[in-house]
Amino acid sequence: EKTDKIEYIIKTPKKSVIPRSEQQKKYVRALKDNEVIISSGPAGTGKTYLAVAVALTMLLDKKIERIILSRPAIEAGERLGFLPGDMKEKVDPYLRPLYDSLYDLMPADLAIRKIQSTEIEIAPLAFMRGRTLNNAFVILDEAQNATHNQIKMFLTRCGKNSRMVVTGDPSQTDLNKRSDSGLLKSIHILKEIDDIAVINFGQKDIVRDEMVTKIINAYDSYDDQIKDLFDQKS
Repeated sequence: EKTDKIEYIIKTPKKSVIPRSEQQKKYVRALKDNEVIISSGPAGTGKTYLAVAVALTMLLDKKIERIILSRPAIEAGERLGFLPGDMKEKVDPYLRPLYDSLYDLMPADLAIRKIQSTEIEIAPLAFMRGRTLNNAFVILDEAQNATHNQIKMFLTRCGKNSRMVVTGDPSQTDLNKRSDSGLLKSIHILKEIDDIAVINFGQKDIVRDEMVTKIINAYDSYDDQIKDLFDQKS
């Protein structure tokens, strides 16, 4: 049991990250062994966090030359024009959660240095078009907001010695029509390919602060009570 635990510890500059569920262990193994990894499931299951942690260890061990963290700027597409400031300032709020994961796993000054030297790049998905990414660990976060064609474009950027990770929660798409979301379609199309790992997380894999769990449970039971009231009325 103890050696099993050691195998899954991800040592980042700031902390050691240990996967807590069987599915998370499976995911960490996939992140280390596979070229393309697709993970889907609810928020709080560590899809992005564990991927960033593994990417960091690979960067610091010089197994790759850079990390690229990306999100489809869905909200950006509609509202960016009305915001003041340059493109970076406009896009940053949307990419903020990726910075947060990074700062949680490494000291801020080190993260800033790596971003300035472009060893770590944080960019909207649109910035991937036309590039071939070699020796890189590339993560597409919030992929439920990417269309089928965007995910295809992202995955076909994969170059030599690169790792492509796609993460998202299919139930949370911000696209106008849920059917526009490319995440489930991509899983269906690619699941038969040998070197592609597909990891599906469920509610039981959610790893959150105890207080957050209490809050969510309280809301859920309230929602159930309201639903019961309406059911009785109808």
